[in-house]
Amino acid sequence: MKNKYRDLIEQSFEFPNTEFDVIDNNLEWFGVPLMDIIKQYGTPVRIAYLPKIGDNIQKARRMFNVAMAKVDYNDDYHYCYCTKSSHFSFVLEEVLKHGVHIETSSAFDINLVEALHEQGHLTKETFIVCNGFKRPQYVENIQNLMREGYSNVIPILDNKFELDLLLKDFSNKFNVGIRIAAEEEPKFDFYTSRLGIRYNDIIPYYNNYIANNDQVGLKMLHFFINTGVKDTAYYWNELNKAVNLYLS
Repeated sequence: MKNKYRDLIEQSFEFPNTEFDVIDNNLEWFGVPLMDIIKQYGTPVRIAYLPKIGDNIQKARRMFNVAMAKVDYNDDYHYCYCTKSSHFSFVLEEVLKHGVHIETSSAFDINLVEALHEQGHLTKETFIVCNGFKRPQYVENIQNLMREGYSNVIPILDNKFELDLLLKDFSNKFNVGIRIAAEEEPKFDFYTSRLGIRYNDIIPYYNNYIANNDQVGLKMLHFFINTGVKDTAYYWNELNKAVNLYLS
């Protein structure tokens, strides 16, 4: 039975990683000799290589632009940075230099959004995609953000009950997204899918609770595939189901 942390890492990431090199038996990361860092600062130590942030953002944009051009897709691609990847101010500030949008996961993240706006790093027109389970404080902070005039706040509904929480004592019009509960890869030994509404329930839910509600509009379908983008039957099957749902 695979139940060790090592097993989770091995099935989640590919090795070796091109960011690392071994030079004269010393490990380097983006050309930075890690042993020199460790000798100076000790361990454990956490390092952020800021130039790679912009490189990866531009890489994603290029990939989407090429794919969109091949199928004559004439709309826009928006890159959203997930704050839970790193909450450090120097990382968030570097990310926002590249004109990206923000994805939040908790009440604390909304406070970060407000602080970043006060410091001039983002505007009230920046997309704020509010993912994650909606605890009461998170709901309140999302509502406050919309009351403050942030025009592109999009709460993602992770279950059938969150819309009622967002509507309670709140009169502003707003858009929502719906998270699709994707199925796990058959050989994935660790069950990581926690949230979302099942494929077959989404259209009935939309018709019953959103379609005729003048206060709420549907802006997005959100889906997460636990393996990442891989050329496997599982990945393409899940993607195909999500696209077909979107088109329906």
